[in-house]
Amino acid sequence: MADNKKKRGGADAALIAMSEAYEVAYWSKKLKITPAQLKAAVKKVGHSARKVEAYIGEQKHKAADRALIAVSQPHEVRYWSKKFKVTPAKLKAAVAAAGHSSKNVGVYLAKKKTTKKKAAKKTVKAPAKKKAAKKKTAGKASKKKAA
Repeated sequence: MADNKKKRGGADAALIAMSEAYEVAYWSKKLKITPAQLKAAVKKVGHSARKVEAYIGEQKHKAADRALIAVSQPHEVRYWSKKFKVTPAKLKAAVAAAGHSSKNVGVYLAKKKTTKKKAAKKTVKAPAKKKAAKKKTAGKASKKKAA
């Protein structure tokens, strides 16, 4: 059994025992959710209190106002990193540059992606131009030799 009342300490506190009514009441109150929501969270991510808290935080974020990005909250960083398909470090840099508005950060990241694509196209085209220039000079040299 995950919950032994004779054992106290870190290992016991790290798990949520859904079979114990007092634990369900404690965690429901602590996380500010209903017992049914707690049960669903435990079923989804397991009995680890840390994982359940993280999951509940992400769920609350989805229902909360999405206008601002709080980089101080790990679940927000994870959520927005996934949403914008960037690393947490790039997200934090974008928030520092564009502000906490999710709309502004989205625009900023989109602009960065398009500038990267343009830069990549330029680097691909540059060698092709050099090859064409070499062909022209080689063609002129062979005409001079033939004459």
